Amino acid sequence: MPQLDPAFLKAPIAHRALHDGNHTRAENNMKAIESAIAGGFGIEIDLQLSSDGEAMVFHDYSLDRLTEGSGPFAQRNVTELSELRFKTGEIGVPTLRRVLDAVDGKVPLLIEVKDQDGAMGPRVGLLEEAVARALAGYEGPVALMSFNPHSVAKLAELCPDIPRGLTTSAWADREDELVPAARRAELRDIPDYDRVGACFISHQWDDLSSPRVAGLKSAGAHILCWTIKSAEAEAQARVVAENITFEGYLPT
Repeated sequence: MPQLDPAFLKAPIAHRALHDGNHTRAENNMKAIESAIAGGFGIEIDLQLSSDGEAMVFHDYSLDRLTEGSGPFAQRNVTELSELRFKTGEIGVPTLRRVLDAVDGKVPLLIEVKDQDGAMGPRVGLLEEAVARALAGYEGPVALMSFNPHSVAKLAELCPDIPRGLTTSAWADREDELVPAARRAELRDIPDYDRVGACFISHQWDDLSSPRVAGLKSAGAHILCWTIKSAEAEAQARVVAENITFEGYLPT
């Protein structure tokens, strides 16, 4: 089983890259990527799938919040997405390949594959295959994760030599209600850690006191966390977590 590169436990990791609250540097976009590299921070990015099968660096399922476009992200092809204007004025959703070229091993890259099933179920595969194609031959420190364990299991098949983990939480936020209650209850207990060959979790920071997190840490799992927004929260999280994902302030 591949192990997490030690680089992931050193410099703090910029959540959706080093954006500025989407004023001049949009999250997951190239200015934020370049700012994180310049600052020596690790980078966390999110991936969605274009309509023509390319792994794209974008968090939301809809275009509306961040861009001047509207509607489902998945209905746009690479060409359309590359011409899309962000509300920051930036042009184009970057492909994963473009981001890999920019990062080029300079800092660790933590990649979250967004759920494509809709309910954290088994209807996955196309985005994971696109990720594998893009990562072929990449030599920098990189790790893969997803909230959906089926996605992580598929990544284990396609990218067996790349470290993988689970994005985990208490599953108690309002937006989590889109996932059926029974499925949320299952995921809360992180039952798939061993099955998918994970070596880390990235857990909701204010739920780090969970007994399951403590059990995984005792068993040797690396514990990362999301999303820290102040020095005070960072100090609290680091009692349990080996590293943080942050936004809205600069860790010292």
